[in-house]
Amino acid sequence: METVEMNSVSLKRPRSEDDVANADEIKRQKILEKSKTGNDSGQSTETVTEPPEDMKNEIIPNEESEEQEEEELEDSDEDGDPESFADMMKHGLTESDVGITKFVSSHKGFSGILKERYSDFVVHEIGKDGRVSHLDDFSVPVDDEDPSEETLTVLSDEDKQRLEELQLFKNKETSVAIEVIEDTKEKRTVIHQAVKSLFPGLETKTEDRDGKKYIIAYHAAGKKALAKVRTATDPRKHSWPKSRGSYCHFVLYKENKDTMDAINVLSKFLRVKPNIFSYMGTKDKRAITVQEIAVLRITAQRLAHLNKCLMNFKLGNFSYKNHPLKLGELQGNHFTVVLRNITGTDDQIEQAMHSLREIGFINYYGMQRFGTTAVPTYQIGRAILQNNWNEVMDLILKPRPGAEKGYLVKCREEWAKTKDPAAALKKLPVKRCVEGQLLRGLLKYGMKNIISAFGIIPRNNRLMYIHSYQSYVWNNMVSKRIEEYGLRAVPGDLILKGATAVHIEEGDVDNYTIHDVVMPLPGFDVIYPKHKIGEAYKEMLVADNLDINNMRHKIRDYSLSGAYRKIIIRPQNVSWEVVAYDDPKIPLFTTDLDKLEGKPLPVLPTDGKFRALKMEFSLPPSTYATMAIREVLKMDTSIKNQTQLNTTWLR
Repeated sequence: METVEMNSVSLKRPRSEDDVANADEIKRQKILEKSKTGNDSGQSTETVTEPPEDMKNEIIPNEESEEQEEEELEDSDEDGDPESFADMMKHGLTESDVGITKFVSSHKGFSGILKERYSDFVVHEIGKDGRVSHLDDFSVPVDDEDPSEETLTVLSDEDKQRLEELQLFKNKETSVAIEVIEDTKEKRTVIHQAVKSLFPGLETKTEDRDGKKYIIAYHAAGKKALAKVRTATDPRKHSWPKSRGSYCHFVLYKENKDTMDAINVLSKFLRVKPNIFSYMGTKDKRAITVQEIAVLRITAQRLAHLNKCLMNFKLGNFSYKNHPLKLGELQGNHFTVVLRNITGTDDQIEQAMHSLREIGFINYYGMQRFGTTAVPTYQIGRAILQNNWNEVMDLILKPRPGAEKGYLVKCREEWAKTKDPAAALKKLPVKRCVEGQLLRGLLKYGMKNIISAFGIIPRNNRLMYIHSYQSYVWNNMVSKRIEEYGLRAVPGDLILKGATAVHIEEGDVDNYTIHDVVMPLPGFDVIYPKHKIGEAYKEMLVADNLDINNMRHKIRDYSLSGAYRKIIIRPQNVSWEVVAYDDPKIPLFTTDLDKLEGKPLPVLPTDGKFRALKMEFSLPPSTYATMAIREVLKMDTSIKNQTQLNTTWLR
């Protein structure tokens, strides 16, 4: 499930629904209008599982100091004043650039502010059993193998403070000495156990100093110790009980962090590699999200201790199980969204929300699928499919207008001037970005082997580009389908019977509604509609110098098998409420953490200066909450449009 990841923006209706097409869209429509009835074979084909929506960076091993430096650079490189940012974003994409042009509802749109606070957007994961994940229990399951109560209390508050600062590298100390007051072997053992269980990453040893016994806590190998992985040949000193499930499952509550960032942080503190964690889906950064995580052979006690030293995370609802979690193995996500400062009348809001509940919204791929810069990801995907590797390299590395971090601008300028990977790489302190990875590949394999150089980029990131192109085609074709045939099933449409796509025949058309209709992402293992839209697919790919009948690539990774996607999604568990408020900084509902901490419900005025629409709904995987919100407000969700309408959110 992907949701929007953007800053607080005013979502206003800039123009009428009939005026959304720009020059590129008009050009594309001319190509599509050449379409005529196709002669696709009626042969059915098995549906191919759609790839996961959130393709995040794989973890690239780096030393801790380099990672911290890069994170500081990324965090500190803020854009300037709002006007300059808005001006830069003029080069970004609008919805019509990626085929998002239609609405299904008839109500008049209105404006509101989405994510004025990141806490205005809350996501709760829905597991495969239909259970919604909530953080509501901090207790730790106890068994005989867990450290004793004495282990948890033997250290003084002062000792714990010093050890925590050592663990987090908050001071220049390389070790902490704890005097053993009542010196016995048993007492020393308890202190050793306490330090190691409560402060993962620290090792201990016993030393004699001036006739007294001290337990010395230290990082085993400095900051590099955080990257050390325990294996079967290098086990931890304590064994894992056979009676306990190998995986500790827990609920992760996070604020303003994406899932992979959160897992990287947990990995550092636990001194393990990120790949021992598993999850069912990645979640938004600019939001509060609640999801289930599983980790291999890390105790609930160790995880619970992290609650004391991590910002913006909470871990709870611990249990031991014998299986990890699998990506995509979820029913969806439940959203709680607040749209502030709304302008719609009560009637408009009622019409909009009733339409969302009864009809739904067009299942477009949202704007975050296509990137935020002047070079959309689908263009790179198209070049990959065309086997045009010089174009791939150029699109990724060439200078581009728009909002980018300063060091990226310098790197691109150096590349344009010298075409020297080493020189361009020197301008780039953050080597983990796609540009840095490609430059390292070019440095390693040379300019004549771009395919191998591009292969340095993690696989998920490479596939993101071609999936973006598939999404671009799908969005355009769905807009064309709705324009041609409206919101009814017609002969030649596709529906799924089990996992197999079949065409709707003339005699069966009354048995189906628009909610049954699917459309294909282009690939070698899908069939296409048997009406004008089937031909429109071919025309669009021909315009992009691609053959719809030959979607296999000479590099297997880039061969597109295709998939099917419903064109209309009807959210479940839809509810809404209009509330009044005066202070935009006051939260308008309580979170899981608020409830655990006993915070009261916010007291809201009955006649406030502003009005907000609080809405809740559940969506299946691979759908975009922003597209549901777009249908309610009838507005363009692109950052380009939003920043031009209202730049005050950056102040």
